[in-house]
Amino acid sequence: MSAKPAEPGEALNDVDVVLLKAGRTKIRYPARLLSDDGDRIAVHASWATDGVRDFGFVRFGPGDVFTEYYWRDRWYAVKEVRDARGGLKGWYCDITRPVVLLGGELVVEDLDLDLWRSADGTTVLRLDEHEFAQSGLAESDPQAAAAALAALDELELLARQGGFTTLPS
Repeated sequence: MSAKPAEPGEALNDVDVVLLKAGRTKIRYPARLLSDDGDRIAVHASWATDGVRDFGFVRFGPGDVFTEYYWRDRWYAVKEVRDARGGLKGWYCDITRPVVLLGGELVVEDLDLDLWRSADGTTVLRLDEHEFAQSGLAESDPQAAAAALAALDELELLARQGGFTTLPS
């Protein structure tokens, strides 16, 4: 079951983004549904935890705002990250199974791989490849593992060829 696309002038709904990892809920946070065209879902969310998370190449923390794009037919999510003043930090991308919207929950299964692109495009990083290799997905679900690696390659190509200012729908 999925929500229908928002009509112009129609009130948009709040949803809970539920991020699963290895079959367990890693995090759940509220978001505002911006659009749902049947393939791509966009939501708006604030930093969902207390404190700051420092990755070394970027810091996320209170006041940061995320515009998140999910697809029902793609193996990734792209999150545009802005600071409290609206300045673009960059894009954090998760490799996921295609998203499912069930009632008020946007269910996302994280497959460990990530990609970061800085706002100025000078930094594009593939992340957590070691964690992905250790996850056992290649053995337990080779098709999903291949789809995940292909999605990471696709995102890296997009990131290096101009970024995510025009995302595919």
